Amino acid sequence: MTSSQEPKKQELPPTAWAVLGLLSFPGERTGYELKKWADSSLRFFYWSPAISQIYAELRRLEELGYASSARSGPEEARAKRRYAITDAGREALAGWAADTAEAGPPVLKHGLLLRVWLGHLAEPDRLRAMVGEHIERTRAELAAVREAMEHAADVPEWAFPTLALRWSERQHLSELDLAEALLADLAELDAPGRQADGDAPTPG
Repeated sequence: MTSSQEPKKQELPPTAWAVLGLLSFPGERTGYELKKWADSSLRFFYWSPAISQIYAELRRLEELGYASSARSGPEEARAKRRYAITDAGREALAGWAADTAEAGPPVLKHGLLLRVWLGHLAEPDRLRAMVGEHIERTRAELAAVREAMEHAADVPEWAFPTLALRWSERQHLSELDLAEALLADLAELDAPGRQADGDAPTPG
């Protein structure tokens, strides 16, 4: 890769690399198919892009020469535009994937924990109910992860996505353990005779 190409690569957001990554597997896909695949893989450990995001990134990738597209012929009742990665796109994606500096630290934004942090403004019963609802949602997500793993298990080209899904399965199991522990912590906090300290938990 030449030095003139490097700044262009570095300017791409992770969303663009993720969409290009979806194109890096064998076959050509429509934007809708890319959205479905993202919903059954990427969302379990990264994010689920809106269909508008996918098409915006596809246009960007085409402008850069990293992706190409073609409309289907008259054999299909409804014309569809299918996208594929180019050689330049595959080379750029491989370079980005190998750059450990690009990965950065994991980002955790846990909406439930933010509400627990503000628990002094909530009813204890409501807090416990929120944790219970979170547990049920996590169990449903875990079932979806396992379904995706089963679907990908017999496809040799999906060996590495399967590893990511396996990690996601472990993460969801850990989340269930953490949520159960949080319920126990809330019960202990609500125990009779427990007095809350009025000082804010600041260091120093």
